[in-house]
Amino acid sequence: MSPLTICLIICILTVISYVWGRLSLATTAVLSMFLFMVTGCIDANTALSNFGNANGIMMMAMFVVAAGFSKTQFVKNVSSSIANVAKGSLTKIMLGYILIAVLLTQFIQSSVVVFGILAPLLAETVESINVRPSKVMFPLGIACISTVSALPIGAGATQAAELNGYLEANGYTDYLVQLTDPMRARLPLLIVCILYCVFMATRFAPDEPIVAVQAKENRGAESATHRQKLSQFHEIAAFVLFFGTTVALFVQQYIGLAAWQICLAGAVLMVVTGVLKPKEATDALPIWMYLLYVGSLATGSALSNTGAGDLIGDMVARAASGMQSDILIYLMFFSIPFLLTQVMQNRAVMLIFIPIAIQACKSMGTNPVGVIICVQAACLTAFMTPMATPTVAYYMANGGYDLKSVLKQSLIPAVLFCAVSVIWSAIAFPLS
Repeated sequence: MSPLTICLIICILTVISYVWGRLSLATTAVLSMFLFMVTGCIDANTALSNFGNANGIMMMAMFVVAAGFSKTQFVKNVSSSIANVAKGSLTKIMLGYILIAVLLTQFIQSSVVVFGILAPLLAETVESINVRPSKVMFPLGIACISTVSALPIGAGATQAAELNGYLEANGYTDYLVQLTDPMRARLPLLIVCILYCVFMATRFAPDEPIVAVQAKENRGAESATHRQKLSQFHEIAAFVLFFGTTVALFVQQYIGLAAWQICLAGAVLMVVTGVLKPKEATDALPIWMYLLYVGSLATGSALSNTGAGDLIGDMVARAASGMQSDILIYLMFFSIPFLLTQVMQNRAVMLIFIPIAIQACKSMGTNPVGVIICVQAACLTAFMTPMATPTVAYYMANGGYDLKSVLKQSLIPAVLFCAVSVIWSAIAFPLS
């Protein structure tokens, strides 16, 4: 049996186990990684390196930073103020937080970081109006994921240059991506995402957590309204460390530190300054979520190493060359990368599919700009499984979701986002 066949069988069994739910998500993730390793789909060094992945470290560190920040009266006061301004309206609360999330994702090119900043505030705000975090963490998560770098400001200003690099590398320089093209292609999706997350998503979210909510455990067993107050020094320290970490993430390119280093420093200082006791810091770490993320990295590596991603890509390119409809071509180049990104990291899928899209357009003699932006949008809109992006595992932990509840909540936005992206791309960027 070829490594490719073995890899696909393990992937299918992994997905079945996730949905079946008889084994914990972390157990399934680690077991699948072990199977990939012993069957030769990945080597031992690759498996080991996943435990030191920068995104995983950043994610864990942000849990500690958020745990320290959540102990402050500042969080309680801000959340109460927002709830009062919204007059107890969940829709108004969601409107404020979703718009802030969209703004932050234009400057911080990491949905994990943006979600980590906003999740503790949103959880405290909705709990002040007697709404559980399970109602709001999914919409906040998909807003953070789907709107990263959608506008030509901040990190989004580099999107056109990156896509032009793909065109140049593949020898198809008859066309160029203009600075505003990615925004023009993704703006309808951004607007629909905001509207869905504000007005619709909470209706399909569970009223109560399906599993234990990690963020609630981080804040301790006591009710938020009866939480023991920090000393003035610790209150100030927690405030400075949280917002200092946030500001440092904004300007990381100027201070020469990676995002994971900044988050780790913030987490360590939360303990060193006494805001969190060592046990509180370790209790704040959702180890199951970290193992789930590590296992998802192994799945992506196995698909890449065995050529499964390339095989799917070649099939798509051949099929696209025989199509005459712009809508069908765009549908293929959105839906297949979107689905593949649910089991592979989005950057890996982009590396496979953008060159394939360019070569397919080149062979047809058509304009590739809209197609490659469509592929990019599909890869950046991955919110259905924890294998897609670490943010999914993050909002699962904060919202108390299992995989079944995430898939259930994902169905409508997945179809909606796909339809909007495909139809608009075919109109705004005709291939002929």
